[in-house]
Amino acid sequence: MASAAAHPPVQCVPDAGFAAWVAASGGTLAISTYQAGFLFLVGWNGRQVSFLPRSFATPTGLDTQGRRLALATRGGISLFADSPELAYEYREPGRYDALYLPRATYHLPKLSVHDLAFGDEGLWWVNTRMSCLSLLSQDFSVEPRWSPPFISDSAPEDRCHLNGLAVRNGKPCAVTALGTGDAPASWRESRRDGGVVIDVDSGAILLRGLAMPHSPRHYRDTLWVLNSGAGQLLKLGSDGRAEVVCELPGYLRGLCFVGDHALIGLCQIRESNVFGGMPVQEKYPQLQCAIAVVDLRSGRSVGWLRFTSGCTEIYDLRFLPGVQRANLLNLDKPDIHRAIHAPDASFWMPEETDESPPAA
Repeated sequence: MASAAAHPPVQCVPDAGFAAWVAASGGTLAISTYQAGFLFLVGWNGRQVSFLPRSFATPTGLDTQGRRLALATRGGISLFADSPELAYEYREPGRYDALYLPRATYHLPKLSVHDLAFGDEGLWWVNTRMSCLSLLSQDFSVEPRWSPPFISDSAPEDRCHLNGLAVRNGKPCAVTALGTGDAPASWRESRRDGGVVIDVDSGAILLRGLAMPHSPRHYRDTLWVLNSGAGQLLKLGSDGRAEVVCELPGYLRGLCFVGDHALIGLCQIRESNVFGGMPVQEKYPQLQCAIAVVDLRSGRSVGWLRFTSGCTEIYDLRFLPGVQRANLLNLDKPDIHRAIHAPDASFWMPEETDESPPAA
């Protein structure tokens, strides 16, 4: 259970299939939800599913690389690093097997950061408001690197609502956008069927006619994408055709893969002129906010983590392999100031009992 300002407590219920998957996975699932304002770490404590919430301001995209984790929030992009040695001693010996501590925050203008992805050149981020892909920079607030061919200028006008990013062999390979217009917010005119998947190298449109697509991912030499407004997971073939792997009762957003399973985020749709009127609403009378575990061999869901209160939308998912009892400290946790993690040693400094300055 978790709570945040202006939100009711978050409650979720794993079914037996989800619990069995988590226990056998050998890892932790990280979930971001900007609607509820949390990053959740869902793992296995040896007896049952564990659920650890950490509060952030509108968290969206996240990605991992080795022991590093990156998270986009309203103020920018924050980087964390795991210290397993400090994790073992935190709170009580052996309670946690990973502890992600804040390392840096890159402060950005209000550019509506969506997907993140580590690559060979650094951390890529989808700069939605400027309709481009950018690299995280120590020198500039924005370093645009690529825009769709139909975008004439990287002005902060959210022309096509570029949102999703897939990486292959360390380089961006595909993106999703909700439209192909070149005028400010023109994507809103074709929300129901104007979505596209674009090849980054050639600029060619690989797939058209999608309902607000998100979360393209390259996995097992195949490109996958969520046709979000239709509630579909799609698999793109080499012939340019898309196969519907499964259909789920929610607006889909957030996708990652673990072995033969896909982890997919489901959202309830906000009744607004942006999200309303999607095909998935016509097929399912009641949409869910949940995480579905889907067997890629059969297309069937084999486990569910359902949110029953406080959370109605999911944004992104990542799997943290090799750790089942992970923790993460945000800037609200005073313990981050006691943690020393050096290349050859790690220490917890004693807690200070007097914060007053020394007498003159």
